[in-house]
Amino acid sequence: MKSSGEEEESQIQHEAAEGSMLSQGMSLASQPSLPSLPSLGTNDLSTSASLHQCISTIKVHSSSSYVSALAVDGDSLYMASSDGSIRLWTLDNERRRQEQAEQQDDSCSSTASTTAADTNSPVKSLLATGNGGLLLSSHQDGKIRAWRAGSRRDGDWQLVLCTVLPTAVDRLRTCLLPWSYVEVRRHRRRTWVHHVDAVTALAVSPDGALLYSTSWDRSLKVWRLPNFRCVESIAPAHDDAINALAVSPDGRVYTGSADKKIKVWRRGPGQKKHALVGTMERHLSAVNALALGANGVVLYSGACDRSVVVWESADDGGGGMEATGTLRGHAKAILCLAAAGEIVCSGSADRTVRVWRRGADKVYTCLAVMESHGTAVKSLALVRGRDHGPCSSETGSSSHNSSTLICSGALDGDVKIWSVFLPCSLLESS
Repeated sequence: MKSSGEEEESQIQHEAAEGSMLSQGMSLASQPSLPSLPSLGTNDLSTSASLHQCISTIKVHSSSSYVSALAVDGDSLYMASSDGSIRLWTLDNERRRQEQAEQQDDSCSSTASTTAADTNSPVKSLLATGNGGLLLSSHQDGKIRAWRAGSRRDGDWQLVLCTVLPTAVDRLRTCLLPWSYVEVRRHRRRTWVHHVDAVTALAVSPDGALLYSTSWDRSLKVWRLPNFRCVESIAPAHDDAINALAVSPDGRVYTGSADKKIKVWRRGPGQKKHALVGTMERHLSAVNALALGANGVVLYSGACDRSVVVWESADDGGGGMEATGTLRGHAKAILCLAAAGEIVCSGSADRTVRVWRRGADKVYTCLAVMESHGTAVKSLALVRGRDHGPCSSETGSSSHNSSTLICSGALDGDVKIWSVFLPCSLLESS
């Protein structure tokens, strides 16, 4: 008989892998990897324990729920749950622990008791826009909620609900127009502004004018900010549930699906609608996560085939992307990715987080393998690091030049905060 934790892990693997389509009896560890692409993880430093430390473990949720999404906005870490709650944690103390961790092991455990918001639907993703403290959450009920942070008289932080998408204005406007209805099931119709299944991912355009959302209903929707009006719906955008979304600095929209494909969408100059401009196929099973790194010029995709595929700009001058290699090492499905600059992190159903660094020669080094989670890692957030001064070239000192914070959330309700150090020798080789 399965324990509660095993049942949760089986359920989240089921959801992340194929939306509502994958059978729970399928073993994700048995999914094939990608033999046709070279492995880029050639410089493996993961055995060096001095490169990373867990500086804090936050007990976020009860055993009946799991950490479903993380988002960082300045010093605020938002943690969402499958029970519909969103909690707030301040990273100031973690940065102080990060400094202490350079000298000694300062790992500790805390309980996140402050609940910033409660909803009646499980949270699937979080997005901190950086626009006046606006936080967006997507939910199992097919809705998107917009929040702003504020404080109560007792000093505790809370999230104030601004609106729920689709808004009442959008619903009223479309329900009066016959052409706005689409058939979602036999003998049932609904306006096209509604997602009819879980909203799995959110992203904002580079200029902050558009919000993108994807869903297990296979649709990609576009919302205008700041009035949150739905201006476009592409349905179906894929042949199966859409699990992941990323938007590049040049405005390209990437969607990853359980149909094993990554599609590229773009709205040309003077055009009002997004068009499909490319389809990227390398994975052998469902795509669960996407992340953009290296200032948006490299796309990372993680899937149930246990691999992270690296996509870089093609040399044909057309602006397309081509698969250049694979980051390997995980034993089970990749469930989440996070990237910033030259650092990319991958979280897996094998209960580990791997941290990679992209060198100047496009060779990847595995900086760390974090193994303290007791269940599958479902969510990641990467906090840009700080510098520790220049390296000493005369002495050949191996003192750390910079470090970064990585937050990881798992099915057991724990959020771990890690400090990962980048040694001078690695920085010089990059």
